[in-house]
Amino acid sequence: MIIGVSLVSLLPRILPVAMFSRYEFPEPVKRWLSFVAPAVLGALTAISVLAPEGEINISIQNKYIWAFIPTLLVAIKTRSLFYSLLVGIVTMALLYNFM
Repeated sequence: MIIGVSLVSLLPRILPVAMFSRYEFPEPVKRWLSFVAPAVLGALTAISVLAPEGEINISIQNKYIWAFIPTLLVAIKTRSLFYSLLVGIVTMALLYNFM
């Protein structure tokens, strides 16, 4: 059972890499593919911030929006993953303890 589940999980990840690792994509395809990862990350972030409990919650009571704002500002200003994570974690800790 474990081996079967491992194969089912790993094959969709390994096959594309094995098949296309030697193939050189045209420049427009490379450019298009460069936007996939940021788009997926943005979508996951938006869902996590705007719908933390499964329903869209754009209100003052949504702590995730309040934590997202200073984190985004620090990320834009510093372009540092470390400072962005630090601000996000500290902001969430403060919101959970004082709000």
